[in-house]
Amino acid sequence: MAEDETPQEEDPPPAPAPGSRGPGAHPRVMFRWGLYGSLGILAVAATTLAVYTTRAVLVRVLIGLFIAVALDPALNMLTRRGMRRSLAVLVIFVIAAGLTAAFLISVIPALVHQFQALVHDFPGYVASLSDRSSRFRQLTDRYHLTSKVEELIASLPGRLGGGALGFTRRLFGALFNTLTVVVFAIYFMVDMPRLRQNVIRLFPKASRAQAGRVTDVMVDKVGSYTVGNLLISLVAGLASFALFAILGVPFSVPLAFVVAVCDLIPTIGATLGAVICVLAALLTTELWPTTVIVAIFFVVYQQVENYFIAPRILRTTISLSAPAVLLSGLIGGTALGLIGALMAIPVAAGLKVVLGERLQARDSAEADTDTDTDADAELSPRPARG
Repeated sequence: MAEDETPQEEDPPPAPAPGSRGPGAHPRVMFRWGLYGSLGILAVAATTLAVYTTRAVLVRVLIGLFIAVALDPALNMLTRRGMRRSLAVLVIFVIAAGLTAAFLISVIPALVHQFQALVHDFPGYVASLSDRSSRFRQLTDRYHLTSKVEELIASLPGRLGGGALGFTRRLFGALFNTLTVVVFAIYFMVDMPRLRQNVIRLFPKASRAQAGRVTDVMVDKVGSYTVGNLLISLVAGLASFALFAILGVPFSVPLAFVVAVCDLIPTIGATLGAVICVLAALLTTELWPTTVIVAIFFVVYQQVENYFIAPRILRTTISLSAPAVLLSGLIGGTALGLIGALMAIPVAAGLKVVLGERLQARDSAEADTDTDTDADAELSPRPARG
């Protein structure tokens, strides 16, 4: 007797998705998703346009935040000694304003006077160098350098000032921008602990402890690097001014100021300042011995700065390779000019801290996984021998 064949049950057809009718999607669903996609594109476009329109204000906010982060180590030092944070902010900015005012009062008059004298006497220096060097005289005669330099000097005041109205507009614009940056920096310094907590709250709870450590280290490194870089530039400017004063090089104040500013630029700044000063000494003094001594001084000083001054001042910062420093400076300079070049190096150092923490956490997690696997293998029962 044949066995009863029981029919196999077939899988029921899948239920239609909500909002769909049969194999095709409902037109209302398609319209809804199209509307959502269009609104998303419009939101991205509006955000991009808003950022582009307010880019000048955002740059000032970024500079204020950078200043606040740079001064945060000094602020923490005062608060650890029992001073209230608001009072510590006031003390730091009073000291900074006093130092800035003293610098401007002592340097700006001499800087303006000597710069005007340099502009006025520059054609004479070029003619004097032509008389001393036949090779340079041939170059000036071939390319008409003397006449071109005189035309450039004559048009320089108009290019710089743009008239009284243009100079006044630029002056008030610079004062407004400076005041805006200072106000933002004060707000960021006062609210820095709350800003750190808000940044940490963006991470999941399991990662907040690590994010807090990374944020603290990043802020400390950025602040230490910025203050240390300013100190190194100040030392370079003072040493150059002392040399120029001893040798009697004209325009010692503007040249020392150029050295200090150029020394802030990563990688190529010190060399650029040295080349400018050597050329100025060659134009205004004799080749031997003044210009030669100036050239030897900058060669020796760069070695002293690289191997003795900078390592002692920047001992707590993150060391970056030369390609990383050059690439960071180029990206920052292209984006925000000189300010961007100055901000790029400490930001890159902070990103290196973040990357190092992430790599260390990954290696630790992999090591823990390997340890647990080996332990499970040792505890598992071995098969009995036959």
